[in-house]
Amino acid sequence: MLENFKLIRSFCSKNRSFSFVTTPIFYVNAAPHIGHLYSAVIADAIHRFNGLLNEPTSPSTTIFSTGTDEHGTKIQQAAASHSVPVATYCQQISDQYRGLFKNFNTAHTRFIRTTDQDHAVAVQSFWKALDATGNIYSTQYAGWYCIPDETFLTETQLKENDQGVKVSADSGHPVEWTEERNFMFRLSHYQDDVLHWIKGCEDRVVPTKFQKILLDFLQEPLPDISISRPKARVSWGIEVPSDPSQSVYVWLDALVNYLTVAGYPNKEFRQNWPPTVQVLGKDILKFHGIYWPAFLIAAGLEPPGQLLVHSHWTVDNQKMSKSKFNVIDPNERAIRYTNEGIRYFLLREGVAHSDGNYSDTKIVRILNAELADTLGNLLSRCCGKVLNPGAVVPAVDHASLEALLALEVTQKMLDLLNELPDKVRLHYQQYNFHLVVDCVVHLLHATNNFFETTAPWKCKGPDGKPQLETILALTMEVLRHTGIILQPIVPLLSGQLLDKLNVADRCRLWRDLEVKFNQEERPLANLNAVLFRRIVLPKPETVPEPRTKKVKRKN
Repeated sequence: MLENFKLIRSFCSKNRSFSFVTTPIFYVNAAPHIGHLYSAVIADAIHRFNGLLNEPTSPSTTIFSTGTDEHGTKIQQAAASHSVPVATYCQQISDQYRGLFKNFNTAHTRFIRTTDQDHAVAVQSFWKALDATGNIYSTQYAGWYCIPDETFLTETQLKENDQGVKVSADSGHPVEWTEERNFMFRLSHYQDDVLHWIKGCEDRVVPTKFQKILLDFLQEPLPDISISRPKARVSWGIEVPSDPSQSVYVWLDALVNYLTVAGYPNKEFRQNWPPTVQVLGKDILKFHGIYWPAFLIAAGLEPPGQLLVHSHWTVDNQKMSKSKFNVIDPNERAIRYTNEGIRYFLLREGVAHSDGNYSDTKIVRILNAELADTLGNLLSRCCGKVLNPGAVVPAVDHASLEALLALEVTQKMLDLLNELPDKVRLHYQQYNFHLVVDCVVHLLHATNNFFETTAPWKCKGPDGKPQLETILALTMEVLRHTGIILQPIVPLLSGQLLDKLNVADRCRLWRDLEVKFNQEERPLANLNAVLFRRIVLPKPETVPEPRTKKVKRKN
């Protein structure tokens, strides 16, 4: 099979402007939390950055998909526990995800549900493609099954917990012995193919620690895997085309969603295939890094170009858990910190290779220091009536510019500004969003220092006006660059900044990141210059100390 796989066209043959980014589809057994939003904003930032690189006139295909996974035993059980029909339950939770992503301004082009009709067609067509190549067979199967993880596990993947109960070694969820007739996929035939795919590109799976985990997993022979369940046990699913008594295994069903989004099984889907990058959490690495490429190769299709695997979020250094009542609802926190503030914090603090830690104290400190004080205050000062009564982006006076260029603070600011596009472009391409923000904040600190040192408020009268306007023009040029670069991270806030500076929509692409000294002034937009208000949390109520009765002392 490896020889056949080598004949598949290379991903590198794709047009440079092609972009197909996916999140995993999220299981609807519970309401969304901050970890789900993290996957979505990572993918959204990648999608938006790719859009900034494209020329508006160049032909391009841009796809960004997310959605919900709605089949399987867990969903049946969750619906039963809420005493509602399964379809109703799925609709309710799926709507919560759709609403969450709308609230946080993710620019997905398709929100897919595994209950969508075109997805059922894609799953059954994909099953037939696997079956036609002899990769599916029926057998009586017995093994340890984990309902929460929706997967069979081998003995080496099990352990006993403190109560002596067999559980999954990875998730800690309990397992039960199950014997039933299943359809099996010949995963064992594709071990070399999956290895070839992983090793065929040095950054196939990033960060590299997760690529190593996959390669370590592939040191052991891969067993064939069950890809169906008896419909009598799992009725909520898509029927196996050749056997209505069986439902398609929920993970095979779920993974096909990416093909559905691309238009499979219509012939046109090939112009959209494969995905450029697939964003996923580390807990589903095996399914995306081994099962998924094996399924695709077996069906004669190219696996994804890259997997971006991210770690999880803790809360005050503790694992999120319903039992600890510390699951973070992004919509609830956005009331305090704004939707853009939450996006900024997640991409500012999250790093793919390690778990991030959510803390209310930390988010307030970061948002106030960086969005309110460093960025927001700089814009407010440039646009305020005291320094800028004409409400304009001023023209640069060349004599004043020469004098300012003689100052070390000016040179440092402009050096950082000129270096910025290349630096942050590399960070975006390596998905290091925290480093993008680091670079921008470093420049903004240097600009605030420039502003304080040159003291435009001291430029009095007609003689001082050229220098005042030149200081404002240089500062606003830094703010223009900041607005363009931060669009993938905080799109609404960046848009508000660029709107205030009266930057045309067509002039907000990566190609516009050149230092330009205005030869003619232009008016500022008649919009509020306050980008981000400082967050002031209510003081905790203090309980007055109880009064103590004074006792007269006897002499």
